[in-house]
Formats: sequence, C-alpha cells, structure tokens
Amino acid sequence: MSVDKSAAGTVYERFQGTAEFQELRRRFRRFAFPMTAAFLSWYLLYVVLSGWARDFMGTELVGSINIALVFGLLQFVSTFGIAYLYSRHAERHLDPLADKVRADILAEGTPVAETAEDAR
Repeated sequence: MSVDKSAAGTVYERFQGTAEFQELRRRFRRFAFPMTAAFLSWYLLYVVLSGWARDFMGTELVGSINIALVFGLLQFVSTFGIAYLYSRHAERHLDPLADKVRADILAEGTPVAETAEDAR
C-alpha cells in the first residue's frame, strides 16, 4: 500500500485515497445500492397496491388470510433475507479487505478505535 506520510491531513484522510480503501468502498456500494433499490421498490409496490388495488389485496387466499397480509409478512422475510445476504457478502468480500486496511493503519502507528470484538 502506498500512503504518502508527508501528505497533509490525518492518517485516515491519507488512507482514504488508497486503492485498497477505494476497493472496499466499491465492494460495499456494489451490494448496498442495488439491494436498497430492490427493497424500496418492493416496499413501494406493497404500499401502492394497498392504496390503489384494494380489491386485489383483499383477495382471500386461505380463510381470512388475504394477499395484503401475505405481502406484509413477506416484507419481514425479505428484510431478514437481505440481512443474511449482507452478512455473507461482508464476511467474504468486505471483512478481509477491511482487516488489511486496518492493519496498514495500525502499522503506521496510529491507534484505531476499539471495536466490539476487541473489547471482549
């Protein structure tokens, strides 16, 4: 990693411009932005159908369980699914690179804020 130690700014500002840090940001955004757009679209569909397709959403599937209830419960399922996918993505693609960047910062002699894992 090439960090200009004579550059102005804090160590964090200098590391922010490194290729490794930029790659870390790119990997995070490549997951977070599309997943956020997908979830918000799915939620907006639920809201729009609830407001303007009341007959469709009121269609009973089994007993008093209707499509609106199923869509509402699927919002929770999709939320937990996204959280699970993000944890897998972070473990495989983000954490190794973040650990490397953190180690490089520590090697420069700058204390890094203690994480929850370090506190144990």
